[in-house]
Amino acid sequence: MGYTQYCAASARGEGGRMKVYGLKCSYFTGKLESYLRYKEIPYEFRAMIVREFTKTIPAKTGAMQMPAVELDDGRWMTDTSPIIDWFETQHSEHPILPDDPAQAFICRLIEDYADEWMWRSAMHYRWSYPESAKLLARQIADELTTDVRLPGWLKRNRTEKRQFNNFVLGDGVNDRTRTNVEQGYKTLLKVLNNIFETRRYVLGDRPTLADIGLMGPLFRHFSMDPTPAIIMRETAPGVMAWVYRVWNARASREHGELVSGIPDDLLPLLKEIGETHLEALCANAEAFAKGQERYEVDIQGTPYTDLPVSHYRVWCLEMLQKRYKALGENARSGLSKVLEEQGCVEPLLRLPDVRSGYDPEGKTPFGHSSLPVFKEIKS
Repeated sequence: MGYTQYCAASARGEGGRMKVYGLKCSYFTGKLESYLRYKEIPYEFRAMIVREFTKTIPAKTGAMQMPAVELDDGRWMTDTSPIIDWFETQHSEHPILPDDPAQAFICRLIEDYADEWMWRSAMHYRWSYPESAKLLARQIADELTTDVRLPGWLKRNRTEKRQFNNFVLGDGVNDRTRTNVEQGYKTLLKVLNNIFETRRYVLGDRPTLADIGLMGPLFRHFSMDPTPAIIMRETAPGVMAWVYRVWNARASREHGELVSGIPDDLLPLLKEIGETHLEALCANAEAFAKGQERYEVDIQGTPYTDLPVSHYRVWCLEMLQKRYKALGENARSGLSKVLEEQGCVEPLLRLPDVRSGYDPEGKTPFGHSSLPVFKEIKS
């Protein structure tokens, strides 16, 4: 049975046992599914319900988040970045990390930026605009809360309020920051649309981790939610085409080559990452070290205040530093010049030897102590 036939059988409840729990409008579920489809790793998708989200998944993984993966041997995994890393050790053909160590680090950096920085823009566009918020509140309530005995209108109302309060108002989006939050999305579109005029994927003619990471915000949020999707279609149709090209990509038929080194048309994205994501990671880590619950940071001249400190994002910075320092001398010397010119090295290394204390034994994505991005989510 081929991959397509397998997934069709799984959707009917036949065949395979590896299960992916999530939602079809979920940021990180879309990222993970894009990877699994590309690598042709069979799975059965399970729409997550409230009981699983609030009880089963935290009990199995330690965190109330999606997606979660249940393997056929009974083990559970969560957190897409280490999940993908683990799958790469089990399915080594057609690796998504380039052989070039400098390119591999750039992929890691772009993935982290897509996971953690673009989250705010994606949630703002979904929950600040009524045409998106009403639609997604209905979709989430209809799919996630099938086991909740409340009127549909009330479930949709509560979903919209919860998401807006936690991930828009509670994450620093206000009248002062709104323009910068939206400009981040538009800058990403401009850079990527330019790249896709000359090649099919971020680093060449086959997908890498950079493409998979960017599918988190660009697939299930920006290309599908009404408000940002209009912007993408009208201003960056090459990005819209890329989204569905990645979704349809299969490793067995993608045999293109990657470019050599770090292409010039990627430099504006690295500059954006240095000015936004790495600055935010530093400010967050400094606040965490001081025991603070909230922090503030200036991003491209825009003051963000009263942001929630994230223990998980301290770990993100720690891992980026470790991977950068682990590069061989030749790879790091060439890469450091590029990153320095784009303003990435200083914020990356501003805090020497960041220590999060998370996962010291390297057990992720397994175990019962997974760390959520946000310490507190109000219902």
